[in-house]
Amino acid sequence: MNVKDFKSGIWKQQYKYESFSPAMINHSWVWDDPQINTLLEQATRQLAELNAFSLIVPDANLFIKMHTLKEANTSSRIEGTQTKMDEALVTKEQVAPEKRDDWQEVQNYIEAMNTSIEELKKLPLSNRSLKKAHYILMQGVRGEHKNPGEFRTSQNWIGGTSLADAVFIPPHHSEVPELMGDLEKFWHNEDINVPHLINIAISHYQFETVHPFLDGNGRIGRLLITLYLVSNELLSKPTLYLSDYLEKHKGAYYDALTTVRSSHDLGHWIKFFLMAVVKTSEKGKQTFQAIMDIRQEVEKKILALNRRAQKGRLLLELLYSQPVIQTSHVVKHLKITNRPAGEFIKDFQRLGILKEVTGFKRNRTFIFEKYLSLFMS
Repeated sequence: MNVKDFKSGIWKQQYKYESFSPAMINHSWVWDDPQINTLLEQATRQLAELNAFSLIVPDANLFIKMHTLKEANTSSRIEGTQTKMDEALVTKEQVAPEKRDDWQEVQNYIEAMNTSIEELKKLPLSNRSLKKAHYILMQGVRGEHKNPGEFRTSQNWIGGTSLADAVFIPPHHSEVPELMGDLEKFWHNEDINVPHLINIAISHYQFETVHPFLDGNGRIGRLLITLYLVSNELLSKPTLYLSDYLEKHKGAYYDALTTVRSSHDLGHWIKFFLMAVVKTSEKGKQTFQAIMDIRQEVEKKILALNRRAQKGRLLLELLYSQPVIQTSHVVKHLKITNRPAGEFIKDFQRLGILKEVTGFKRNRTFIFEKYLSLFMS
């Protein structure tokens, strides 16, 4: 089917409301819009370069936790959580009580992503993968009673407080199994020649339109992007935090999805998605370069510790994945007692690596500010 000829679906009358019944997508796709070709070429190249960075940076896994946290935090923030990056890095007890639900949602997202990516090593991407991720996402948070890990068996809606004033009403729950089955087949259909970035662009639109869960669809739909790219080896590690771009362009993101449903303009959505991949990949490469520059700078400073430089490097390894720490983190990671741990922290403050942020005399918190700031912007 030519993208320009796509009919997104029809409205179906239900009891006292109309729901949107989307068209199936598991078929070949072609287009004659040269802008899509240009953006597809750019996005493919930029994503490949980002992936290459993740493979050539020494000990890249030290930094992947922060990439995962960035994606989890911004994807959750799109849905209204208020957790900041530095707050997401501390323990639940250190978070203000009124922010703990938001904090937990971010932690659940991280666990859902890590678990799902690990499972991709053994099993292909499937609806089962999404259901398991959803189950993890919903544990102990708002929405935990809304059938975690299961497709919905009742009507949901987007926007408004009820079906009567909803902004959009997804398909009737009786249609969800067939629509999601069609989506899963689309991911694995070897009889059609659809570039992976076009496939996941269309797939993300379709997932958000079907809205197969009672809650958490936005986050699972964005997680699907990462899982698809890793599953199809466009990414070796989850280094594309696309939610950062989508949050900054939230209005345009939602408008582009809505325009497909209202005007059948799938091409506009595909171009928006590809531009998001281009810009996010460019920023990701810049972040990796900045990480390497910071690493070179601080490792030179560590040499000033002389005989203690080796343990200093071990502390740096901790800071790359945990740039917000307390003395207890150093004690545990270096397997030393409180006093030498405190001395190491003082050394790192003197070297300009760590900064104390609470102003307390006890239970103090220190941040690797220069590194953390790369993921805060």
